Amino acid sequence: MKKIFLIALCTVAISGCDSWKKKEPPLPGTRVSVLQHERSVTADAEVANTEIVLPAPTPNTEWPQSGGYANHAMHHVQVGDALREVWSVDIGTGASDEERLGGEPIVAGGLVYTIDARSKVSAYNEKTGKRAWRVDLTPEFDDDGHINGGLAVSDGRLFVTTGFAQVIALEAPTGKELWRITLDAPLRAAPSVRGGRVFALTLNNKLFALDAETGKELWTHLGLPETASILGGASPAIDQGVVVVPYTSGQLVALRVDTGRLVWEESLAAVRRTDVISTLADIRGRPIIDRNRVIAMSHGGQIVSIDLRTGRRIWDRDIGGLESPWVAGDYIFALTNDAEVICLSRNDGRVYWVQGLPRFENPEDLADPITWTGPILASDRLIVAGSNGEALAVSPYSGKVLGVVKMPDRVSVPPIVANGSVFFLADDARLVAYR
Repeated sequence: MKKIFLIALCTVAISGCDSWKKKEPPLPGTRVSVLQHERSVTADAEVANTEIVLPAPTPNTEWPQSGGYANHAMHHVQVGDALREVWSVDIGTGASDEERLGGEPIVAGGLVYTIDARSKVSAYNEKTGKRAWRVDLTPEFDDDGHINGGLAVSDGRLFVTTGFAQVIALEAPTGKELWRITLDAPLRAAPSVRGGRVFALTLNNKLFALDAETGKELWTHLGLPETASILGGASPAIDQGVVVVPYTSGQLVALRVDTGRLVWEESLAAVRRTDVISTLADIRGRPIIDRNRVIAMSHGGQIVSIDLRTGRRIWDRDIGGLESPWVAGDYIFALTNDAEVICLSRNDGRVYWVQGLPRFENPEDLADPITWTGPILASDRLIVAGSNGEALAVSPYSGKVLGVVKMPDRVSVPPIVANGSVFFLADDARLVAYR
């Protein structure tokens, strides 16, 4: 029997479902941060008891690029109340000490696309999991371990960025190669695509704008160099003729899509923080463009709301994290550096609630730290997944943990949603679909 992935709504009891574990009571004692961050987030007393009202869930038929759409604003997507595993497949080579899985899967045209740790790209039937095609994009001259970028689909073309410093375009239905170009550095972020342009960000903080039809270079922009950064990368956000680029230096730069002309730039580097870890200013979470605002968070300890047109800071908070925030209505949900899920006001950045997640697989010895990815908001629950091989459902209204289910292995990339299904990609290269 397939296991049940029942993520209940706030009003539905889950204690009778064997596949879920009840939330463990917190251990006594002082919280210790494995990364030595200076503070945890606390809720603002003035708004802590405010009722949170979210927009109704809406169906999305596709998840065509990292973060969903090019602006990364998916709001409140719709799935069923009781999700069951309907299929799972092995996509190829999983993560290891030398290799990492790249970006999350994407969904378009009834197919789920994946890239494994050895640059094998595959397409699967969204409803059945049957493989439609697979291609190996590894260059003949290089088969060593690396970290891939990711995938994006637009107008029947699948665009791939790789750790071999290549951007490749394939026919999305068949996998036939259309063009391939080599850039000057590896790519560890998925491409972003809009309006016939592909935006690819290299490891040396250089953004390439490419023609989607031919791969021709249209323009480039070079961010500040950064010698130390965190593995992975973040895709640019695109909307209203502007591309917002997150650099590992902590720079957040807005450029005109057509010319590359600078609109504005900001720094999300650490402010008033002295610990070594927080000096890594990396913006590894995707920025979001939502209703003329840019929402972005850096590892260095800042989450900001910026006017898209002028670059004016509307508000900022000293809160850091590696994952992409999630915007829905008047609220922002985010994972912090201290393994907390938080809910903030989109209007002024005040914190409504804070929910701590398990920090260690061995909490008694403070050993084996857990890293979390997400969140996504699907039908009144926030979904996060962890390196402990568990996925959690969290109430967006209170932060209460609603349930937990075991994954095939640790999970390092966020889940995605399309056509009412939730897709998880575990580090052992197992792609699991729940519907």
